[in-house]
Amino acid sequence: MNFGTTEIILVVAVLFLLFGATRLPQLAKSLGQSRKAFREGMREAEEEERAEKQISTAQPPQVSAVSDASIEDEMRRRAEAKS
Repeated sequence: MNFGTTEIILVVAVLFLLFGATRLPQLAKSLGQSRKAFREGMREAEEEERAEKQISTAQPPQVSAVSDASIEDEMRRRAEAKS
C-alpha cells in the first residue's frame, strides 16, 4: 500500500485538528519512548532466552556411586561429632 503526498497531508491535517499543534510533539515523544522501551524489552527477552539455552545445554552434575557401608560410616562419624 503506497501513500501519496495528498494522503499524507490529509492525515497530518486530521492529526492537527484532533490533537492540536501543542500536543503533537508530546505524542511523538511518547511514541519514541514507547518504541525504545519495546526494543529494550525485546533485547532483554532475547538475552534471557540465550541464558536459558546455555543453562539447559550445560552438563548435569555427575553423581558418584557410594556404598551403603560408607554412608553408614559417615552417619556414625557425624553423630559422634555432634555429641
